[in-house]
Amino acid sequence: MIARIYRPEKTAMQSGKAGTKEWLLEFEAEKAQQLEPLMGWAAFGDTKRQLRLWFDTKDEAIAYAKRNGIPFQVFEPKEAKLQLKAYADNFRSDRQESWTH
Repeated sequence: MIARIYRPEKTAMQSGKAGTKEWLLEFEAEKAQQLEPLMGWAAFGDTKRQLRLWFDTKDEAIAYAKRNGIPFQVFEPKEAKLQLKAYADNFRSDRQESWTH
């Protein structure tokens, strides 16, 4: 069972950066989900998929995986480009973009 180590990105419903500073170690599914015959819910045979471990740094997560003999993959986060603009920039005389309305 391979573990993924990554830093989660913020969701579309989130305006802040809460929960995106720490690194997450979670396991990938060994088996595909099955349909439970009694209730019709989706069921998984492995419970490791429910386990999520949070670490302050990437190195701590890697050390934990190596110490416990867990094969892992590290996914580096993409840094977002932040473009700060003021509302007044829409009305500048040296504006490069064309008007859309």
